[in-house]
Amino acid sequence: MMNYDVPQFIPQGSDGAQEAENCRITAIADELQRLRAVYEAESGVGQSYVTVLEAEQRAAEAMAKAGGFWLPMMDVFNLGVPGPSGHENDTYVSEYVIYKVNNLLNSGSIVALLRKIVMHNLIFPDTAYAFHAFAGFDGRTVQPVIIQPRIANARPATQIMIDTYMAALGFQKTNSVGRYVSRRYEVWDLVPRNVLVDEEGDIFVVDAEIKEIEA
Repeated sequence: MMNYDVPQFIPQGSDGAQEAENCRITAIADELQRLRAVYEAESGVGQSYVTVLEAEQRAAEAMAKAGGFWLPMMDVFNLGVPGPSGHENDTYVSEYVIYKVNNLLNSGSIVALLRKIVMHNLIFPDTAYAFHAFAGFDGRTVQPVIIQPRIANARPATQIMIDTYMAALGFQKTNSVGRYVSRRYEVWDLVPRNVLVDEEGDIFVVDAEIKEIEA
């Protein structure tokens, strides 16, 4: 039986704790993928009334309720003060962290989102995510809730700052603004609205699209 206990916020710099959280997120993604396959087999995925995302959502709801990390959608308003909402996330701000309720518009899949979160954590540990819950209405849409450190007293970074930062991480700039590649990853959408700089000049990537480059 996997342990999916809801995490507390992980202090930055705690490498062991972050590695454990990455392993936990991966375990949830693996188990969700397995349960999705079971649901697909039992429900006849491919029929007009059963999609892969529907199978994922029903599996996620069952997993969350069994594991104690189901969050009724109306309760997300208790997470913090509503913050800016983007294409992909509604945000709720507390003193030290930001909760992001992800609508899956970019990833199209809970499993894909969770795997992208782990890649983000490996590349950008200063803004590493933790998994909080699955939120939704019973039998309907399910949205992952993830936690990220709140960067106080920060402003959007310039594109030149972002280019320099990514180069320091070993990424090459492409012909597309905000898109970078390394030997293992491709990262894009790194534009000023998604990257912050604090008063000391430190750079923080708060949102990014990431995929692993196939060998």
